[in-house]
Amino acid sequence: MTDNLFTLTPEHWQRLVSARQAYTDTVSPYYDETLQQVTQRACEDGSIGKADIGALLMWKRLRADTPWAAELMALADADVRRATAAATTAVRDTSVSRRTSARAGRAALASLPGFRTGDALASAVLTAAAPDRMAIYDRRAHSALRSLGIALSHAPGRYSRYMEAIDRLLAAAPAPVRGWSARDMDTALYWLTTPPTPRQRSSTQRI
Repeated sequence: MTDNLFTLTPEHWQRLVSARQAYTDTVSPYYDETLQQVTQRACEDGSIGKADIGALLMWKRLRADTPWAAELMALADADVRRATAAATTAVRDTSVSRRTSARAGRAALASLPGFRTGDALASAVLTAAAPDRMAIYDRRAHSALRSLGIALSHAPGRYSRYMEAIDRLLAAAPAPVRGWSARDMDTALYWLTTPPTPRQRSSTQRI
């Protein structure tokens, strides 16, 4: 990714600001309680177990009637926690770039069922582990980046490239966007393209 991709027009920045405000105004202030509770337990435990992965699955509104869900449930919680502990350590490592942390954290989860492909649930686990550094990936955010002229390949390593894109956007942003967290940016991107109405919101999957 070249730096000039992230030099957006004033209109693009205003779209992001408006999208973030619309997200805040529309989504219930209690919606992220589940994510926050998982984050608190991850902070205390240094890992995330099956029960909290299930909570994040509900928070993301993803399907659980899949073969991988049964495979994950068949694993010992201690084995799941070994993988998520390694991921947690990786994404909290502030001695390296956010992209490097994201790549290492995503790789640490890759052995678990449900985390071998796709970044939806993995990004939720990594964000719960390091809410000040990581961000949620979903198809809507991916589409929003494309609408801003920022291409994001679906090739392996997508989540680390997504985090690099967010990092560069924040670095290039004018005030007040420059002061946003990565999570603020992901919610703005999520809401940027054809935001759902309140009625639609209950059935929209962030995948």
